[in-house]
Amino acid sequence: MFDALATVLTQTYPQFTESPLTIRPFGEGLIHETLLVSQLDKKWILQGFNDSVFRFPDRIDHNLSLLSKHAASHPLPFQLPLPLRNKNGNGLTAIQGKNYRLFDFVDGSTLQQVQQPAQARMAAQAYGKFACWSQQLPAAAFEETIPNFHRLDLRFARLQEVAKQLPSLSEEEQALLQGYLEQQPLVNWYQEQRNHLPLRVTHSDTKINNLIFSKTLSRVEAVVDLDTVMGGYLMYDFGDLVRTVACSLPETATDWEQIQALPELFEELLSGYLEGLNGAMTPLEAKSLLLGGEIMTLIMGLRFLTDHLEGNVYYRVSYPLQNLHRAKNQLALLQSQQGHRARFANFAAQLQER
Repeated sequence: MFDALATVLTQTYPQFTESPLTIRPFGEGLIHETLLVSQLDKKWILQGFNDSVFRFPDRIDHNLSLLSKHAASHPLPFQLPLPLRNKNGNGLTAIQGKNYRLFDFVDGSTLQQVQQPAQARMAAQAYGKFACWSQQLPAAAFEETIPNFHRLDLRFARLQEVAKQLPSLSEEEQALLQGYLEQQPLVNWYQEQRNHLPLRVTHSDTKINNLIFSKTLSRVEAVVDLDTVMGGYLMYDFGDLVRTVACSLPETATDWEQIQALPELFEELLSGYLEGLNGAMTPLEAKSLLLGGEIMTLIMGLRFLTDHLEGNVYYRVSYPLQNLHRAKNQLALLQSQQGHRARFANFAAQLQER
C-alpha cells in the first residue's frame, strides 16, 4: 500500500538509506494523516497534510522555519518536533498530489486527560516555558495559519448573523442562543483587552494531548502539533488549558448537572504556567489569564452552536444534535467558571504575595 510513498521518501530525504522502509498508520490524529516510518532501528513520523483544515500550508512552513532557526540557538528543556527539510531544503514534499512532512519520532506517552494534579502543573509549565522562549521572536513576523482563529468578537457576531437568517428555532435552541447572547459583557471585555495586550507568539491549541510525556509521566518530552503557532495573546494558550483540563467532563459529555470547572486544577494550571513564564509578561497579561478560560470556552461554545445552526458543516458529529449538545456543555462549563471568579482572583493574589 505504501510502496510508492516509500520510494519517493528514499529519493527525497537525506535521512534515508537504501534499506527498505516500513510504513504503517500511527495514532488517532483527527486532522492530518499520520504514519510511522521505520528503517532499521530508526523511526520517523510522516504526516499527510490536511489542506481542507489548514488552507495555507506555506504559512505554516514559514512559521515553523522561524521556530526552527530560533531553536537552533535557543534550546528548550523539551523537544519541538519540526518538519525535517528534504533535499531541496523544503519542509513540505508533494507526493502523488498531496503534501507530506517528515518529523523525528519522539518516544513517550500522551494523555487525553490528567490522571493527577501534578500532570496539570507540568503541562502548564511546559506551555509557559514555550511562551517565555517564543517571546524573543517577533510575533508580527508570524502569519495567520487559520485566519481569525480565536477572534471571540467575530465568532459572536457570526452566531448572531446565522441565527437571524433562520425562520425559527426550537425551544432548546432559543434558550441556548439566549444564554450565549447574555455573554456580551465578556465579549466587550475581550475587545477592550485587544487594545492593550501585546501580541505574542502562541501555540494556540494547548490541549494536554499536544504534549508528549515521558513513559513514566514524570516530565514533558515534547510540545507537538505546532501548526497553529501564530500571533496571539497569552490568555488564549492558558485559557485553552483551563477549558480542556480544569473541567469535570469532556466537551462531548451530556450529563449537564455534572459539568463544572475544577478550581483545584485551575490553581495547578495557573501555578505551572506562571512558573514556566518566569515573569515574562506584563501585569495586564497576568490579569487577563484569569478570564482566559472563559474566553476560550465561550469561543468553542459559539462555534459549536453556530455549526449546529448551519447544519453541522464543520465539526464531525456522530448524531444530529451533537453540536447543540457540545454548545450546551460549553455554556455550562463557562457559567461554572464565572461562578469561581472570586476564588480564582484570590488564588492569583496569593501567588503574587509569595
